[in-house]
Amino acid sequence: MTVFERLKAAFSVFRGKGYDAARNVELNQLLDFLGIARSGDTEATREAVYFACLKVLSEGVGKLPLKIHQTTPGNGVRVVWEHPYYRMLNQRPNRFMTASTFWSTMELCRNHYGNAYAWIDTRNPKKPQLWPIDPKSVRVWYDNACILADAPDVYYQVSTVKGMLTLGSEEVLHFKSHFTLDGLVGISVREQLASTIHGGAKAQEYINRLYENGMTAKAVLQYTGGLSDANVQILTKGIEAYAKGELKDKGIENIIPMPVGMTLTPLNMKLADSQFLEIKQYTALQIASAFGVKPYQVGDYTKSSYASAEAQQLSFLVDTLLFIIKQYEEEIAYKLLTDSEVSNGYHVKFNTAVILRADQQTQINTLSAAVANFLMTPNEAREHLNLPAKEGGDQLLGNGASIPVQYAGTQYTDISARKEEEKGWVITILAAAIKQAMASPE
Repeated sequence: MTVFERLKAAFSVFRGKGYDAARNVELNQLLDFLGIARSGDTEATREAVYFACLKVLSEGVGKLPLKIHQTTPGNGVRVVWEHPYYRMLNQRPNRFMTASTFWSTMELCRNHYGNAYAWIDTRNPKKPQLWPIDPKSVRVWYDNACILADAPDVYYQVSTVKGMLTLGSEEVLHFKSHFTLDGLVGISVREQLASTIHGGAKAQEYINRLYENGMTAKAVLQYTGGLSDANVQILTKGIEAYAKGELKDKGIENIIPMPVGMTLTPLNMKLADSQFLEIKQYTALQIASAFGVKPYQVGDYTKSSYASAEAQQLSFLVDTLLFIIKQYEEEIAYKLLTDSEVSNGYHVKFNTAVILRADQQTQINTLSAAVANFLMTPNEAREHLNLPAKEGGDQLLGNGASIPVQYAGTQYTDISARKEEEKGWVITILAAAIKQAMASPE
């Protein structure tokens, strides 16, 4: 049992009934003070595929614009620019972070620690702010005994330099990972795939050692004579220094001097024989699939092509990002919008169209079809192309042959009636002419 495991077991005796989202706060502080590295935090991020998955998901959420909308019966959906939280969510959550940085940070913490927290700072109602909270310093408690309030609620206990700070559920935005056993706190992929990520990190360490040794594996030194252990260590260290090229400064790089009667036999272990690359690739696919990241996004292009790139982006949006952004939208709307605003059609929504941006020709053809079929006004289409609005462009246009379904076929009925009417007029005119001709004395 390691020192970390012994300390963890000792502190588990004193843990309360509360749900601990980032292990134990006091234990983490003690480990940091003692300088003991926690493999979960340091080793995982050294694994290239794990780091790539965090990068893909963080940037995937960070690039999506977040806006407040209102659905109205008469005008459809409109952007609520005047809402006090609009600028905070879309541009500047706090005075130190842009929206892209803030939401990518939330997604990074959600994946790496299983939970992401942000304090809703409304001390200045005119300039509300969101502050990210270090997940390692947060403990989540469910007060079912009603000790802190009259009704059961979830509380967040934050360890700060000035002591413990307790925040109510309405004061914290809490985003969980997709895997949770109680619905209150999430469990990170790092904890679920600890052995897999550990194996990937060890594989990278093995490659690093091969580079350090000049791509030379272990070797057997055969010698005759009884050398003491101390002399054997001195001898092997000297030969190893020559083999690693550590004597370059002395002009010795590729030659290993051997005393008479000694033989150095390398233990050849080929990476291909152990299927090292195949195992490493399989491990990478396991980690990527756990995150919902597509293989091509972590550098595996064996089954990818330019023709399928758009389909892969759509699959990533539907299979991976939709669940994540739906959770964000639900949590933000519940914590930041009032009941009256929700009843009036207010909601928050990420613009996922930025992920599926097509080339210029496809985009223009799509917008032209939307305008020609009464789906968009010309000015709305121009807005998608970042062009200014034009006078008269706010009216729906379309093909004149398009008619409401209830009027289908009426054009033929109208023509028949008009023909009958015209026929009657012709008969009347002819009858009058004949009558006039017969009455004439000529």
